[in-house]
Amino acid sequence: QVLLVESGGGLVQVGGSLRLSCAASGRDFSMYAMGWFRQAPGKERDFVAGISWSGGTYYADSVKDRFAISRDSTKNTVYLQMNSLKPEDTAVYYCASKWGSTSKRLSDYNYWGQGTQVTVSS
Repeated sequence: QVLLVESGGGLVQVGGSLRLSCAASGRDFSMYAMGWFRQAPGKERDFVAGISWSGGTYYADSVKDRFAISRDSTKNTVYLQMNSLKPEDTAVYYCASKWGSTSKRLSDYNYWGQGTQVTVSS
């Protein structure tokens, strides 16, 4: 069992930055792959960024070079640094985890946080 709690969302103007955090509790955190997903109103939940147990990262094309995912195993926390935010980044952002290797598929993730709202205003 893994409990994930997101924080750091809020309202920001276009071009601004936010840093999301996902605090995890559970066994063998260092061996979990972690991912960030987002869901805008009326749309499906989409992959944003992922990080492997070894620190390898990958991103959706829509956020590449603007967002950065990282993890701090000593704090059992994964982060999503979001820069140069655009209105289309507005969504509820979810942290998720899975055992072992990384994935971009929602169905591969076993545990999900409750989400944190990110709103980017023009």
